[in-house]
Amino acid sequence: MINPTRREALQAAAASVVTLAAARAHAAEAPALEMPPLDYGRSFICCTAAFNAVRFWVESRTRIIDSNSGTWTDYYQCASCKSENTFAERDLFMKDNYDFLPILGNDRWLVFRRTVRLSDRYRTVKSTAEMWGAPNLKLAEAQDVTVLDTWEQIRDATAAALPLVTQTEIADAKTGLRAIIECPTKTMNVSIEKQLYQVDTGPVAFPDLTSRRDAEIECLSLAFVAFNAPGFADFVIEQPTRVSEETGPECQVYHYSNPVSLEAKNRVFALGKL
Repeated sequence: MINPTRREALQAAAASVVTLAAARAHAAEAPALEMPPLDYGRSFICCTAAFNAVRFWVESRTRIIDSNSGTWTDYYQCASCKSENTFAERDLFMKDNYDFLPILGNDRWLVFRRTVRLSDRYRTVKSTAEMWGAPNLKLAEAQDVTVLDTWEQIRDATAAALPLVTQTEIADAKTGLRAIIECPTKTMNVSIEKQLYQVDTGPVAFPDLTSRRDAEIECLSLAFVAFNAPGFADFVIEQPTRVSEETGPECQVYHYSNPVSLEAKNRVFALGKL
């Protein structure tokens, strides 16, 4: 028969084994992601207006975090389309056509209209009620997410044709604003010789974090992002751009120009198992 002292010792030993096993299991788990990536093949915004219950495909997401208050807002950049005579019998595209791209966040739509010439309608902000009614967010969180920490993992996931999603985190210490820009990787370059990768993707909703605005959505611009290392990212931002030096300042178009490089934290994910 086991005496009480020995029984207590065995129970304590068993408990320590269980605790150690649990600690090892916890250590083996991947750290929780601050923003689990979306499955961009299955993420949409469905509007509810009777005149046009339009559905937009979500093409990127930008989360702006206020480090002072601990609050954050997500902004969903949708895919481009063209100006159209919606539901007309004929001539469905407008003759003087332009590119149309909406971003949704905080009950507002920021709409970009890229015309052939510079226009005061390039950027407009309206409430959801003024546009297509209450939006219904049909967002699919990605399943079987694999964090790609090494060049070899990125190389293999690229070659395996797995969907890739990246997150680029930037911050401004003066304003206390931080942002995570997330997008599906449309172009991934891989150099076997140099053992390097390079992401080139856009457009994304690029936030200017250097100042605070009454309507935060106003800080967003359209940009492409490129990076090939964990610690920095380059952006080229759509803006009025002179066509050539000879034509003078009056001849400008909307173009992705004047690249900028920022300190960043870049993460690459594969949707699926390697």
